[in-house]
Parts: sequence; C-alpha cells; structure tokens
Amino acid sequence: MHLPHYELTTGASKSIFEFTSVGPKGKIPKIIIFSKKEAENIYNLAFGDYDIHSGHVNDRVVSNNLDSEKVLATVIQSLYIFFNKYPKSIVIARGSTKSRTRLYRMGISKFHEQVSDVFYIMGKETEVSNWEEFELNKEYISFAVQLKK
Repeated sequence: MHLPHYELTTGASKSIFEFTSVGPKGKIPKIIIFSKKEAENIYNLAFGDYDIHSGHVNDRVVSNNLDSEKVLATVIQSLYIFFNKYPKSIVIARGSTKSRTRLYRMGISKFHEQVSDVFYIMGKETEVSNWEEFELNKEYISFAVQLKK
C-alpha cells in the first residue's frame, strides 16, 4: 500500500508500534498494540492515544487532529509489518464504542480495494454470528484480518 502514513517505531517483537499524529491539535503520541489471545495465532489489535507520563492507552478519546486517513494508513502499515513477522496470525479488532467501531468500518471500506489483494478481511455482525467476508456498507461489531498466502 502506498498511502502517506506516519513513521512507526517498534521493537524486535513487532507487536507494539508508536507514532505521532501531527495536526492542528499539536503532536499526539499514538500506540498500536498487538496482544496475543488465548487461542493460537490470534491477536487483538488495540489502538489509541498514548499518555507517555502514565503509560496508559486511551482508546476512547477523539483527537480531531484532522489526519484520520493518515492515522488509519499508519495502522494498516503496522499490519504489514506485524504479518511479516507473524504470517500465520489472525488479528481481531473492535472499537471501544459503537461509534468507534463504525469509524473502523468506514476506514476499512475506504482502503478495502488497496489491501484486499494482500489481506483477507472478515466481519462479525453479532456476538453469536460467524465470521464472514467483509462487505462494504454492512454493519459489523468486530473485524478480523489475515494475510493471504
């Protein structure tokens, strides 16, 4: 994917990524964390503003730094790097609120064509429904991404 994105910093594990959003609200530290779930090769993607003083992640704040497309492209870039190290993994993402999940869906829809040749993208409509191939303009409560072989 060749979209403008922020420069990422990460360690050898390639499971925690940091970057800085730059816009009218200033420089806002962001963090992306891929955390292993109990099931084999399943990781949760957590993302939000990073409070460097407390070390906490705020996944509910709305930064409004007018760079949401570049931020989302940066999260996608982290997926490329993560899957390069963990190619057999599945990454699950869900917004911390219903509106955040809606933003994720809109972002996935926006970049779907550019990434669908590399990633399988799936959605889940309810807690009890099965995963299905992601469809544009369909509501989901969570998303899953897997590298195409």
